[in-house]
Amino acid sequence: MAHYAKVVDGKVINVITAEAEFFDTFVDTEPGDWIQTSYNTYGNQHYGYDSNGNYVVDGGTPLRGNFAGVGFTYDSTHDVFYSQKPDASWTLNTSTFLWDPPFAAPDDGKKYYWDESLYQSDNTKGWVEITK
Repeated sequence: MAHYAKVVDGKVINVITAEAEFFDTFVDTEPGDWIQTSYNTYGNQHYGYDSNGNYVVDGGTPLRGNFAGVGFTYDSTHDVFYSQKPDASWTLNTSTFLWDPPFAAPDDGKKYYWDESLYQSDNTKGWVEITK
């Protein structure tokens, strides 16, 4: 079985699981295209399970940047899927096709979330520690 994303005007509106042969006889009367996507692709890398059962980058061939989700964008120029932009200040990394914040979160073992309003008032701030 494989996964396919229904794309209309560059936006994913549905994702299904089907055999490739399904599309040999399937009649879709709605506009858009069905484009294969891989559950094992994230950040333009292919993942699989190692001998210990861990989900790791396995050196396989990634398919279309990221596994598509409803609301994702399909970029036909690069032949990739990527998620919606999380905040105005983030930029699309065209190597991973993931969104990068203006600067990395602190690397101190704590958990953080991004607060765009802090960044907009002072572009040296944005990450807020999760305390609960």
